Amino acid sequence: MGKKVTMQQIADAAGVSKFAVSRALTGKPGVSEQTRDMIVRTAGQLGYFKAEPKRYSVEPQPERGIKQLQTGTILILFPNIRSQNRSSLYWGPVFDGISARLNEQGMDILTLTEPSSDRMFSVLNPEAISGIITVGSISTPILLEIYRLQIPLVMVDHEDPAIHGDTVFTDNMKCMKELVLMLVGKGYKRFQFAGQLPDAASFRERWMGYRSVLEEMQLLGTQRADLLGPDLRLIQKAIIEMPIADIPEVIVCANDHTAVNVLRALQNRGVSVPERCAVTGFDNTSMDEPILATVHINKENLGIRAVDQLLWRMDHPDEPYERKLIYSELVVRDEYNAVREQVEGE
Repeated sequence: MGKKVTMQQIADAAGVSKFAVSRALTGKPGVSEQTRDMIVRTAGQLGYFKAEPKRYSVEPQPERGIKQLQTGTILILFPNIRSQNRSSLYWGPVFDGISARLNEQGMDILTLTEPSSDRMFSVLNPEAISGIITVGSISTPILLEIYRLQIPLVMVDHEDPAIHGDTVFTDNMKCMKELVLMLVGKGYKRFQFAGQLPDAASFRERWMGYRSVLEEMQLLGTQRADLLGPDLRLIQKAIIEMPIADIPEVIVCANDHTAVNVLRALQNRGVSVPERCAVTGFDNTSMDEPILATVHINKENLGIRAVDQLLWRMDHPDEPYERKLIYSELVVRDEYNAVREQVEGE
């Protein structure tokens, strides 16, 4: 077993003093929140928290073929982000899947929005929590607090380089590749990608799937950086101000919500959709919009599979961590294809 990571090693890697590392890791004042987050993330990436012993015991395993219901309380943790909650078209069904599976198991559910402080367990008793499922992008300090306590954890649609843990994702790259290959097969040659890339790991994977296909097909043109920013309003503004000659044949969006906003910007600009510029989405949450294609994610199933993974992890705490990828179906809107084919035939 390797030696425990020292505070000096963390300080060297983070480019700060050992004093700052000590203050940050013990939660004491004296460093800014930005510096503290950077130090905690660096410590996690170096494996500083890995050597702490597990707080839960390993129970004897039941004989194979005998189904054993779990007991205890599972914490469902949502991020402190307005768009990622139980009422959203995407995250709501994920929670429904989690809730349904836990109810089948007879387990108690505690739902919590990510607190502003990383000391979440100053108000929650960690011994009362059997496991945690995070839904969406949770901050690194909160995840490290969970990791330090060695509570079984599964993250849905999120991962963090500072910790190791089980994750459940849509197979974003494969599904995006299929979508872009479909577009290439229909004759589209001028592409742009639109999406908030810093926003989520899934968006970055979709971006990589998009680029990989265009590179293979030698269709990868110059990507407009202003369509990849963190603010959706700026993406809309970029489309509205884009020279008409620069508007591509198709804009591939990171999700349906982005696609709807791109559609609005194109329509405000007077650009005909899909005749002049087609728009695609991902996640199938906008049924009534002229989106050429999307990927239907079974959101309830993401939640169900997260619970299954957590129950397995609770029984197998020492097994290697797993990253589960769930395939989703490409959906092509036939009515909009018909419009495009009619225009091309004129």
